[in-house]
Amino acid sequence: MYDVIIVGTGFSGLGMAIALKKAGRDNFVILEKATDLGGTWRDNTYPGCACDVQSHMYSFSFEQNPAWTRAFPRQEEIWDYLRATSDKYGVTRHIRYGAEVTGATFADDHWTVTLADGKTVKARAVVLGIGALHLPSYPKIKGLETFDGRAFHSAEWDHGVDLKGKRVAVIGTGASAVQFVPRLAATAAKVDVYQRTPPWIIPKADRRIGRWEQALYRALPAVQKLYRGTIFWRLESRALGFVHPRLMGVAAMVARAHLRRQVPSADLRARLTPDYTIGCKRILISNDYYPALNRPHVDLITDGISHVTPTGIVTEDGEHREVDVIVYGTGFHVTDALNGQRITGRDGLDLVDAWRDGIETYLGIAIHGFPNAFVLLGPNTGLGHNSVVFMIEQQVRYVMQALALLDNAATVEVRLPAQRAFNDEIQTKLRSAVWSSGGCRSWYLDEHGVNRSIWPGFAWSYRTATRRLNRAHYEVKP
Repeated sequence: MYDVIIVGTGFSGLGMAIALKKAGRDNFVILEKATDLGGTWRDNTYPGCACDVQSHMYSFSFEQNPAWTRAFPRQEEIWDYLRATSDKYGVTRHIRYGAEVTGATFADDHWTVTLADGKTVKARAVVLGIGALHLPSYPKIKGLETFDGRAFHSAEWDHGVDLKGKRVAVIGTGASAVQFVPRLAATAAKVDVYQRTPPWIIPKADRRIGRWEQALYRALPAVQKLYRGTIFWRLESRALGFVHPRLMGVAAMVARAHLRRQVPSADLRARLTPDYTIGCKRILISNDYYPALNRPHVDLITDGISHVTPTGIVTEDGEHREVDVIVYGTGFHVTDALNGQRITGRDGLDLVDAWRDGIETYLGIAIHGFPNAFVLLGPNTGLGHNSVVFMIEQQVRYVMQALALLDNAATVEVRLPAQRAFNDEIQTKLRSAVWSSGGCRSWYLDEHGVNRSIWPGFAWSYRTATRRLNRAHYEVKP
């Protein structure tokens, strides 16, 4: 039996594993459903895939990379960084590939994790590092299954399809679409972009990082640390607008000016102008999305989709547009990301039943009724303004404190009053924040319109909240 089972090999899973190795804890296994590590940055290989947080901030604080080639890292570089970091800290050998988790059950003071092949793995504790951006969400449109051409989600990009000279329909205009649409526009004969709600887009301050700058960071790591610190605090200042929507005026001015500069057509600008407060949905960054929509062979379609036919798409106005390929840029299952896992806690409590009235955790990490189980990047720990890798590091440090309690105990379980108090506090803050009051519907919200995704404040305040585990908030059984 292992001491710890970690599920997932993205930033969360690897960060947890590295912390265990640093503490001299080797009796753990990392379960990974795929044949390589990397999580989101392994799966998303669509053209133009990149991060919208700067390279020097979107990385582990203890493993800075002086060799980033761009201010905003591309998918390939992040994936390379994760693999190199895993190897450097000796956690790659702990990974069990092809181990897709289908369920987990707590009994007799330990967890039994079931895999897709029917095998089981046992451990005293389990840490779920599966993240929220790993289950593609497909639109519910009549006739999708009847389409005779090729169709795929951006997170499952079919690189075997040659899009040169093809008629391509893109459904969705979120964070992924604004990155791959310009690439499609450069190769496809015709691109139809189906937009339900326009996103707010601001300029992307990207740049190439030269060799001299890389050499400086190698020679003087303190300089890179200082640069990272400036990025962190600059990003932190954006949190004020999310919590106090009236402060979003400056960001909206920047976005509108960006739109005016890049889209000369008044009609197209009108269709690309959001009618909700900036920040209500994810703010996107791009320098080439708007110019792509200006191209003569690219059409922005704002009429709703009625249905799909074997040869194309019919909008609600009755127009039929023939296409060869459909690409879904429709995001991921977020608030229900764990519903696909059959997780059973103390006394047979099913996680779906425990969350029937809404997702509720303590610090986004622990769940009452599920002893010795911890979630990384769990509910209400996502960020709209800073790097989630920072959040992951705070959670890993906190879980390590919980695991230390298990050295002299059989179970560690958060008390229900502590969990309820935490949830009530953050939901009170979220009700007046931009995500709930900004006049939009986003993936931050669950089916009841409650924000179960975002942390309502500064990232540093989360660090303060998780710096030291309060034993009084836990029931520790010997």
